[in-house]
Amino acid sequence: MAQAIVQLEPNLVRKIILAGTGPAGGTGIDRVTFVTIFDMIRAALTIRDPMNYLFFTQSPNGKKAAREFLQRLKERTNDRDKPIALGAFSQQLKAVRAFGLERPADLSRVRHPVLVVNGDHDRMVPTSNSVDLARRFPNAELVLYEDGGHTAIFQYHGAFVEKALDFLEG
Repeated sequence: MAQAIVQLEPNLVRKIILAGTGPAGGTGIDRVTFVTIFDMIRAALTIRDPMNYLFFTQSPNGKKAAREFLQRLKERTNDRDKPIALGAFSQQLKAVRAFGLERPADLSRVRHPVLVVNGDHDRMVPTSNSVDLARRFPNAELVLYEDGGHTAIFQYHGAFVEKALDFLEG
């Protein structure tokens, strides 16, 4: 969405932070549905939360980060978001797949400062897409967190928040 907004209405945006994403038509983005369903089945067979597989690496560090993240999610007991409806989940997967099948946009005209962040082992939106995305913007900075998956910003939340604040203030 942020990529579309900055292209359609650049005056609404000052700086952009893009996490766990890539350009339209990026390699493997159209496979998000397959990866998601596969990991949901794998989670059911191992009696684990699908987020363990979808969002984190399976290294000791990634497994620890997943446990800590899932525990943090349980801390808030009041006013929690409702679980996503199956229809909305299906539409989200369709939208991501469609984005993965689009022709890449010409992002070279976007002069805004852009921070592209991802883990170096993102399975959902392969990390190579974040590298490609950063190359497409003329004023982009790329940060890849070591041993990080799709949700590296949660796995390395302290480092990410510090980096994001520096980027936004700079």
